[in-house]
Amino acid sequence: MSRIGKMPITVPASVKVAVKDGYIHVEGPKGKLNCKTRDEVTLKIGKEEIIVEVADDSKASNSYHGLYRQLVHNMVVGVTTGFSKTLELVGTGFRAQTDGSTLTLNIGYSHPVVFEAPENVKFETPAPTKIVVWGINKQVVGNLAADIRAMRKPEPYLGKGIKYDNEHIRRKEGKTGK
Repeated sequence: MSRIGKMPITVPASVKVAVKDGYIHVEGPKGKLNCKTRDEVTLKIGKEEIIVEVADDSKASNSYHGLYRQLVHNMVVGVTTGFSKTLELVGTGFRAQTDGSTLTLNIGYSHPVVFEAPENVKFETPAPTKIVVWGINKQVVGNLAADIRAMRKPEPYLGKGIKYDNEHIRRKEGKTGK
């Protein structure tokens, strides 16, 4: 039995959780999220908490126990507070601009790189070298931030590129002359 799966999920009063037609529906002040359920896992929905239970003691059921507990927890947190990832651009002339739901990056290529925000995701640029990806779905926010970072990964010699704000780049020593 999963240690994470045993923990109950606390649900704020502003969040509604329902299971219909094989989907978990979570609705809150920031938006709505859906997740497909599996037969190995059942949800007991109370007024203030949700408990995830396994159908039997099979290996398949136990493997989904902690996963679905965390998925439902992330959905509840997403519709109440949301998730964000902060990226920093390091390099001469590297800058980012937002225009509505479009993010334009000038990161040393001959052309600007443009990203369109998916549904329920916003881009913010508090500074020309800082990008904040914000949304209610943790997986979508993380994948989009990883895609942006993949356009110009930080290199170990000068540290130029796009990095997460809490990421530390291990620097290498360059060539030395005789």
